[in-house]
Amino acid sequence: MALLPILEFPDPRLRTKARPVTAVDASVRQLIDDMTETMYEAKGIGLAASQVDRHIQLIVMDLSEDKSSPRVFINPVITPLGDERSPYDEGCLSVPGFYETVERPARVKIEALDRNGERFEEVADGLLAVCIQHEIDHLNGKLFVDYLSSLKRERIKKKLEKQHKQQA
Repeated sequence: MALLPILEFPDPRLRTKARPVTAVDASVRQLIDDMTETMYEAKGIGLAASQVDRHIQLIVMDLSEDKSSPRVFINPVITPLGDERSPYDEGCLSVPGFYETVERPARVKIEALDRNGERFEEVADGLLAVCIQHEIDHLNGKLFVDYLSSLKRERIKKKLEKQHKQQA
């Protein structure tokens, strides 16, 4: 397994729309393993392939406290269930150090493939619903900062650009 570099906002590659996975093969499973290791190392709970500059519809996630329940969503599709929306303080490995409240549908149906290419579906609420929507946004070239006011988004962008210059 290998640790992968995580792209950070405002990197334009984060705006690339991911392509569907056409075959779940050894290379996709290797990417799943590398992404999972990268997510754990970065202390995240979810990671989309777009964040590691692989523009395919692949998400890894682990919402367990002890990092013992990794999940895989390939070619995920969500359908909101009902009109209820929930606010949640979201953070992102591609926007390190920033947390902002985003409102999203409270319950969703998820349809996807697992790491073996088997189709599954489930209904999600709470943190799973928030996380899957956040990660699918990445696959569509969207970041949680896009839900914020332009003033807040610009402030975050400038702070991250300044940090990147200091690290260079």
